[in-house]
Amino acid sequence: MRTIGQCELALELMCERGLERRTFGKALADNANIQDWIAQSRIEIDAARLLMLQTAWKMDRDGARAARVDVSAIKVMAARLQTQVVDRAIQVFGAAGITPDTPLSYLWTWGRAMRFLDGPDEVHLKVIAREELKRAKAELGKNLAHFVPPYRD
Repeated sequence: MRTIGQCELALELMCERGLERRTFGKALADNANIQDWIAQSRIEIDAARLLMLQTAWKMDRDGARAARVDVSAIKVMAARLQTQVVDRAIQVFGAAGITPDTPLSYLWTWGRAMRFLDGPDEVHLKVIAREELKRAKAELGKNLAHFVPPYRD
């Protein structure tokens, strides 16, 4: 939840800077790539928020053990999200984004640290993949109707 809040702050800062900073006679926010970064950040933040809420709901309903795959997923997603959104905000700020004048360099560092503080991404990805493969193994052959049979002479 903290990470999502920090991403919201980075997005707010990115938008404000995009509106106030002018280059070549127009606001940075008028550039399509800046608008893309803002839109992409909003989509990713909202997706992470929904995954976090789903994980919390599962934990409340079924317990932490039952939500372990969801916990792994949100840990990977949130940490990656933070560095992506904050990196975009730093780009909009330029060199000022990596100074103590904004919280962005701190937020990026914290996001990067989260990728190993809660366990490395690779461990979480393995938990998720293992569960997906277990489910696929239990339902092996279920999707045969979707495959085109091989051509035989």
